[in-house]
Amino acid sequence: MVVLLVIIAAIAIWLVSTYNGLVVLRNRISNAWSQIDVQLKRRTDLIPNLIETVKGYAAHEKEVFLKVTEARTALMNASGVKDQAEANNMLTGALKTLFAVAENYPELKANENFLMLQEELSGTESKIAYARQFYNDTVLKYDNRRQKFPANVVANMFSFGEREYFEVPETEREPVKVSF
Repeated sequence: MVVLLVIIAAIAIWLVSTYNGLVVLRNRISNAWSQIDVQLKRRTDLIPNLIETVKGYAAHEKEVFLKVTEARTALMNASGVKDQAEANNMLTGALKTLFAVAENYPELKANENFLMLQEELSGTESKIAYARQFYNDTVLKYDNRRQKFPANVVANMFSFGEREYFEVPETEREPVKVSF
């Protein structure tokens, strides 16, 4: 009888421990996504100031400004991992175009406000990259735990579902072409 109680207690402890471990990982994923969201918001907040600074020097580049603004709006309205990843990639492309335009204006490149905004945006990009990595690492830990036996039994019983990774689009996976 005592042996049976010990076995039941051991199973109960394992069940609770496994369930709690999965909850912790699921919550870390939510937190990691929130950190990405915070950095993306910071990035979208910097963009209007950057556009206004560039506009003063390159007023005839309206199409570039429009693309950046549209991409910013798309990112602000996106929801979910996939939509935000796509909107973020669209904004990254638009910002690359904006900075390419800025290269044509030496006086803009020397503008203190532009340099400060460019530096802040660069720092934010680094934070976004780190937050994406942390998010994907956490999703990996969660999926590993959720899929391994015997934890997968608990995961299936309590509907711990799969989570999406923050992925890079195929176009950004191509090798960079350098020519001199």
